[in-house]
Amino acid sequence: MNYAKDYAQFVTITCLGWKPVLATKTAKEIVVNSLRFLNKLNRIDVFAFCIMDNHMHLIWQLLNENKREDVQRDFLKYTSQRILKHLNATNPDFVAQLRVSANDRRYQVWKRNSLSIPLYSEYVLNQKLRYIHENPVAAGLCSYPEEYHYSSARFYRNNDATFDFLSHIAG
Repeated sequence: MNYAKDYAQFVTITCLGWKPVLATKTAKEIVVNSLRFLNKLNRIDVFAFCIMDNHMHLIWQLLNENKREDVQRDFLKYTSQRILKHLNATNPDFVAQLRVSANDRRYQVWKRNSLSIPLYSEYVLNQKLRYIHENPVAAGLCSYPEEYHYSSARFYRNNDATFDFLSHIAG
């Protein structure tokens, strides 16, 4: 059984050193637009997400013959390049904090080896969905999950279609 194909996955992607790389609206929109693009290419279905200032959570499922490592690599590479370009233009001092001594790059946005868990039961799927939506509340950013803009909570609670790339977990 290929868990990446057969089940949706809970993914946590963390910014290197938990730095607030995603603190700006522009950085968050880069992530949203990348998810939208991958969905339009039929590489993924996106069921849930929450973009915080220093990490993000997703529930996605790979489509067709796409492999997790390929989709995730492309997503992280594209978003990091766009975010670095944005930060270089708006906050070059912050970019210096992302400098690394690696042979293949000068700067790094994402921590390596993102967490990816196959959601093999409805119980675990619903548990992760609640966790994602409660994340901004737990961080003190809002009182109710649907108040946080960069999350799928309003999609589930209010049928809000702002993020047109989302698919409902129930089908």
